[in-house]
Amino acid sequence: RSDSDLYTFGFGWKPWVGPPIASAPEILNYLSEAIEEQELGDSIRYRHKVHTASWSSQDKRWSLLVENLDTGEQLAFTTNFLWMCQGYYDHDKPYTPTWPGMDDYKGRIVHPQLWPEDLDYSDMKVLVIGSGATAATIVPAMAGKCKHITMLQRSPTFFWPRPNIDELAETLRPLDLPPEWIHEIVRRNVLKIQEELVTRSAEEPEAVKAELLDAAREFLGDDFDIDKHFTPRYRPWQQRVAVIPDGDLFTGLREGLASVVTDEIETFTEKGVLLKSGEELEADLIITATGFQLLVLGGITFDVDGKPVDLADTVTWHGIMFTGVP
Repeated sequence: RSDSDLYTFGFGWKPWVGPPIASAPEILNYLSEAIEEQELGDSIRYRHKVHTASWSSQDKRWSLLVENLDTGEQLAFTTNFLWMCQGYYDHDKPYTPTWPGMDDYKGRIVHPQLWPEDLDYSDMKVLVIGSGATAATIVPAMAGKCKHITMLQRSPTFFWPRPNIDELAETLRPLDLPPEWIHEIVRRNVLKIQEELVTRSAEEPEAVKAELLDAAREFLGDDFDIDKHFTPRYRPWQQRVAVIPDGDLFTGLREGLASVVTDEIETFTEKGVLLKSGEELEADLIITATGFQLLVLGGITFDVDGKPVDLADTVTWHGIMFTGVP
């Protein structure tokens, strides 16, 4: 049976489809093209960090203190509008739990957010701690390129395997429609499918759960312990459902290039980690795919008319933050 045969399962009303996940080079190429087409290159300053933002009601201006990270030069900018696009993670300090015995471990520990440029794992046994989107991306990317890779999870996650194409877009493109029409049609279709998924997850969670587990079983086979490793304790969409394009995580497990272990860490050892079950997992490299620290507005220090703004005292409504600034 071919991998294409594994996508015949459905969500009851239609095949599971969605927007394809672009690779890093594709995303970078898209951004470069957009910057060139809109002639934005001269307006972008790379490697600059905003430290403070001060609002003056009298001048109706923001004053920014900015550091050029390449030269250390301190710069000042003024503007009447700020658009904050940093996201909500601390990009310098990822979240890594503290486990007993970490200092005893003789191998290398790496967090994906701080990936070393010189990391050569080709001859290593790799252990990835975590089972979220980061782990589900790293494991298939490294499977087959190292001695072996194991995903260690405390509890299972729901995964959604689907082809990494948009079938509707592929159908519409040969019809010579205006690109903006195709974009809008595909966008509305994706939003509708996602809305139906979330709605069904709330209204008929057991049916959606069964379909997700059947999808995993189609890839992994009846002999794989789906109940232990891929049956979460929560209903779908009580936590996010992680997409695995082309079922790549399941494919690596099926072909023996990767393994999954569901257990909790008792302590690190010199060679790896000792689990609460008593099993020891040896590893030359441990990757802590354990999440991120939250950081509001990039950690910038704000003040209004000289008075510091404590973001914890502000009000949020539908994701919009009000600080009393007009």
